[in-house]
Amino acid sequence: MKRYARPLIAGALALGLTACSGAAGTVQPPLTRDDLKATTERATHSAGTITWNLPYEPQTLDTIRSFNYSENTALANMCESLMRLTPDLRIEPGLAEKATNPTPTTWVYTLRENVKFWDGRPLTAEDAAASLNRHLDPAQGTWWSQYFETVESIRATGPRTVTVTLKQPDVLFNQAMATAAGAVSEKSFLEKAGKDIGSPRNGAMCTGPFEFAGWKPGDSLTLTRNDDYWDPAHRALSKKLVFRFIADETTAVNALRSGEIDGQYFYLPPAGIGRLRDSPTGSVTLGRSLAFWTLIGCATSGPYADPRVRAALSTALDRAAIAQVIFQGAAAPEHVMAGPDYWGYSADRFRKAYDALPHGGADMKQASRLLKEAGNPTQPITLGIQGSSAVQEQTANLIKATGEALGLKISIKVIPVEQFGNLYSDPKAREGIDAFLSTWYGNIPDPLDVYNIFTKGGRSNFNEYRLVDADIKKALAEGNPARRAALVEGIQSKVSRDVPWIPLNNLPVILYMNKRITGATASFSYLYYPWATGIGAR
Repeated sequence: MKRYARPLIAGALALGLTACSGAAGTVQPPLTRDDLKATTERATHSAGTITWNLPYEPQTLDTIRSFNYSENTALANMCESLMRLTPDLRIEPGLAEKATNPTPTTWVYTLRENVKFWDGRPLTAEDAAASLNRHLDPAQGTWWSQYFETVESIRATGPRTVTVTLKQPDVLFNQAMATAAGAVSEKSFLEKAGKDIGSPRNGAMCTGPFEFAGWKPGDSLTLTRNDDYWDPAHRALSKKLVFRFIADETTAVNALRSGEIDGQYFYLPPAGIGRLRDSPTGSVTLGRSLAFWTLIGCATSGPYADPRVRAALSTALDRAAIAQVIFQGAAAPEHVMAGPDYWGYSADRFRKAYDALPHGGADMKQASRLLKEAGNPTQPITLGIQGSSAVQEQTANLIKATGEALGLKISIKVIPVEQFGNLYSDPKAREGIDAFLSTWYGNIPDPLDVYNIFTKGGRSNFNEYRLVDADIKKALAEGNPARRAALVEGIQSKVSRDVPWIPLNNLPVILYMNKRITGATASFSYLYYPWATGIGAR
């Protein structure tokens, strides 16, 4: 049988990028899961003040509106949730010492004793119920609404007991209590702050190992160690954590290399990642992650609405080239939306199903067959990309070249960065666009947290893919892990066949730390776990 070589476009792209920018630096070996860390070397003593950079200044420290990188990176050290997502991506008790499920539609949380807010007031069930009930109030504008759609009521049913009643069984709810969706703030603080919750003036009032000490807009956010913290295993080693807001990547890289900044998490590799890898003052660690790089379909008509066209493009794409060239070795090829770090249960079963699926290994012969079945469409396909993003531009160019090698007509529409976010919420913004590139992540180690996108009427189901809606609803209501895994396996098989979204790469956490410190969490859990408590001097 004649074998098709990988398309030359990938090699041409690699040469072009290296020649144009030299940004790739030394070629990195292919990334494997064994290369990804959950933690870093333990520190031995306090490092005094730790200065950390955020990719942008937080919009708020209100936990219900914290669904983004900078906000959660800061809040994870301040505001604790009922459950806790650990560095190795497991879920364990947090502020709740116990979570029970006495009926399929009831969760009962028993809070720990002797937990205090920073102002010395004890944590009560009334605080927890008030915090969670904010997600049920449309006027509050929560960004975590997807986890509360099945909630009927949340009540304090004892001094340390909170009872959540669901309208229907939902296996994701309790797991979501390990994210900022389950964060607890002091009830009296919430009532006093009103609409000014999370502002630079008010900050937050929580129970975490670092407490809010001040926020200078445009400059910095300061946290200080909570010396009365309830959990001895997670008491902060260092005294102060100062966040800076250097958004320009070149400036941030220079500040990290010079030692002005001690560390930063990156969700995409900066153009200067080679300079960070070669830095004499610090080092890069790649961490386990739930994030992935994907082409999100939003066409409901035309060629890209045909699953055979999407499958043809997916089959032809060289994911390894994207990982090595565009992501400079700081990514790995991925052929499913919910890869190994999502397998919080039934991992052996998911592994077998994962290995059996097509890996999309730049198979031009199979891609051509699929496209022929679709009638070799001639109508153009339009990809939307974010302006000023080299990663988006380069990935789109590779997709365009791959598609054109198959005979597809692909055009690229550049959308200003200020408007790109509208694609996720405004159907009018998506008019004339068949697909767009995006990072995406679930929040918890359960594949359903990703595949739940494809429910009928789902707010992120942009191309109205409906073939797994019934299976998703069954899986969400299935409390038995083995039976749920069987349902999820079927969902994954259909989604992988029809590729409403084309997964491209797993995106590890990119952590840079100055050599004077160590101990930061390396995994994706840094968004919800007190990742800075272990940071100290070597």
